[in-house]
Amino acid sequence: MKYVLIQGDGMSDYPVESLGGKTPLEAADTPNMDRIAAQGTLGLTVTIPEGMPPGTDVGTMSILGYDPTRYHTGRSPIEAASMGIDLAPEDVAFRCNLVTLDSTHQGDVMNDFTAGHISSEDAAEIINSLQAELGDGTVSFHPGVSYRHLMVWHGGTEAMETTPPHDITDRGVADFLPKGEGSAKLLELTAAANRIIAGSEANKRRRERGEKMATDIWLWGQGRKPSVPTLTERHGLKGGVITAVDVVGGLGRLAGLERIDVPGITGFIDTNFVGKGQYALDALADLDLVFVHVEAPDESGHMGDAALKVQSIEALDRDVIGTILNGIDRYGDWRIMVLPDHATPVSTKTHSADPVPFAIMDNSSHRGGSERYSEAEAQATGIMIDEAHGLLDRFVRGEA
Repeated sequence: MKYVLIQGDGMSDYPVESLGGKTPLEAADTPNMDRIAAQGTLGLTVTIPEGMPPGTDVGTMSILGYDPTRYHTGRSPIEAASMGIDLAPEDVAFRCNLVTLDSTHQGDVMNDFTAGHISSEDAAEIINSLQAELGDGTVSFHPGVSYRHLMVWHGGTEAMETTPPHDITDRGVADFLPKGEGSAKLLELTAAANRIIAGSEANKRRRERGEKMATDIWLWGQGRKPSVPTLTERHGLKGGVITAVDVVGGLGRLAGLERIDVPGITGFIDTNFVGKGQYALDALADLDLVFVHVEAPDESGHMGDAALKVQSIEALDRDVIGTILNGIDRYGDWRIMVLPDHATPVSTKTHSADPVPFAIMDNSSHRGGSERYSEAEAQATGIMIDEAHGLLDRFVRGEA
């Protein structure tokens, strides 16, 4: 049996006026997801346990079968695992976004939590300059992908309160700066980084090209290294993960999945959708399970762009899921599951903890149930999995 998990990050949503009162999933042309829903099992599941922040780290942990209330220690230590950074027990990892803040008479405003989707090359130059000037035995900076990077506070604390920058787009940042024990250190580093970033050669080139410049770092998502059993230990499965996002790659690494590198993947609408599908299909020759993560719907939701979200969902359906379904019969028996990790409504531009639709089909499914893969169709089935971390076990055992 071959298993495929497809995570459309943040693709669940609310009805949108510009889409005629439909959600992006309802407005999108998704024949492959519709086929999975129609021939298999469709329902709703809760990926975000009550009281936990609705984010990709928590939602993906649930999708991979780990109870976040038991295993989640923070987003950044997961990303550290993806980047091959081995945290010591006394280390605290922080997500270090490169962001663009606008100065106004009322204070700084979060203009863009991605710094214009800064290229990995420009970003690495900036992060490396921070490491050269600020890195010491206490803190270290590590370049990642695009705007997503990592800072490690050696012997630090994770007790402070921090806020994800994508939660405060177009809002003043003063009320969302780090608070509590250890926050003074973060504010000191942020101020020092601001001066270094302002004079960086990468920023000068971006300005000359008419591109948005990075202005600051934003530190958040702190935590210490978690410990989880692998999927091989739990289910005897050898698996792989395809993603452009470090937090998903890190969870895959902790789960024992090998990272499958696909050229041209970016975590945005310009990603190599077809490549993700084809590499996943090819990897099944040697692996039992492939987990494919697509970030573009989430990014579109954060931008508040309903049309772009529809476009990203259609690309996911056509080029990723379609590619896999068109070739997977060569392997004999197979099962596929599609779901988001959380909703990212374009109306709010941030994550929500609403239940999300899941659909599961195998090569022998011919149930003829629902017509569409959507939030409303999933709700209409009456199927609700209250704890999504139990869904993977049911998926592997063929019980859903």
